[in-house]
Amino acid sequence: MYCLVINLSTATARMSFMADQLNRLKIPFQRIDAFTPEMVMNYENSFEWSSWERPLKDTEKACFLSHVEAWKFAAAQDKSTLILEDDALLSNQTPSVLNSIDEIEGIEHVTLEVRTRKKIVSKIGRAIGSKHQLLRLYQDRSGAAAYVISPSGARKLLARASKEVALADALICKAYELKSFQVEPACGVQLDRAADYGITNPFNTVSQIDSGKPTPITKQASGFRARRIGAQLRMAARALRHVGIAERREIRLDPAHFL
Repeated sequence: MYCLVINLSTATARMSFMADQLNRLKIPFQRIDAFTPEMVMNYENSFEWSSWERPLKDTEKACFLSHVEAWKFAAAQDKSTLILEDDALLSNQTPSVLNSIDEIEGIEHVTLEVRTRKKIVSKIGRAIGSKHQLLRLYQDRSGAAAYVISPSGARKLLARASKEVALADALICKAYELKSFQVEPACGVQLDRAADYGITNPFNTVSQIDSGKPTPITKQASGFRARRIGAQLRMAARALRHVGIAERREIRLDPAHFL
């Protein structure tokens, strides 16, 4: 399995943290340059920037573009890619979990992380190793800091991104065409959520995506509102469609795996 770390060239401390972590876990990786807000203007005509549920900040557009570049890499490979943002904290079980995922056919997307939000997952999972299970993921709400994507999964995300834009994690979450799964206990958590799970934060960070200025609501406000309503209706329909085989709950995380 390949591994990409999305990192701004100026965020050297974050990259050092990620390099130390991945080297300790013996996970080979490549760094990919994250887009900056200043670069967004070069792509103003390349994507449908007004196609989400609200206007995106330039920092959010840059994050989206960074993940698109990672998907382009993943789509061209012969095996799956682990995509990491540079503030992802991984458990000591991650290498064995990744090896197990590599051996299973038909998986297009696996999220390793949790963000204290409930997800809709299958009631019955598939054991991977002695400590984890793989649950079919029917509805996630947020999180793109640590996930595995197959070449076919990456191509599906690129096809969706060519037609509509969203927050990077929102685009993944709404891509129902993906065969998506969730690892439990979770193997990843963003540093800003570590304390919520009783994990000591080894590296203090400030969210870069939250630092951008809000984009003013335009005359397209009614379109944004309609898309928000449509998104809620789609999620409700998704939940009803799988009511017999799935449940909405939080995913477990074992803090002992992060020592």
